Amino acid sequence: MAYSIDLSGRVAFVTGASSGLGAQFAKTLSAAGAGVVLAARRTDRLKALRAEIESEGGDAHVVELDVTDHMSIKAAVAHAETEMGAIDILVNNSGVGGTQKLTDVKPGDFDHIFDVNARGAFFVAQEVAKRMIARSKGE
Repeated sequence: MAYSIDLSGRVAFVTGASSGLGAQFAKTLSAAGAGVVLAARRTDRLKALRAEIESEGGDAHVVELDVTDHMSIKAAVAHAETEMGAIDILVNNSGVGGTQKLTDVKPGDFDHIFDVNARGAFFVAQEVAKRMIARSKGE
């Protein structure tokens, strides 16, 4: 099934954009006309993706983000809005997995997975939502 959507003038913030699904989400949103903020820890990969998006006529900005660090989240979202404008779309894609058997997972392994996949996703969504809500109220 083919479809198209026009996201011209919109800003999308994509976490985990340095590889896999995050990179694909960013390319797809850019192809639909959105300006994309590429957010992840591995900025070298983000810069390569930005070059690819820009070579295809898209608009992309790179921001370093560690979703396990609350201050990094606040700084990345603020920087993204300074560079690209208000965020309209959030693709909260950062995530990690483990390769151990369930019975071999240690508390530290679990804590890291939970910090990235649950806590990080929650606080990225919270920071973006605060700004979206304030904007909708005209603040």
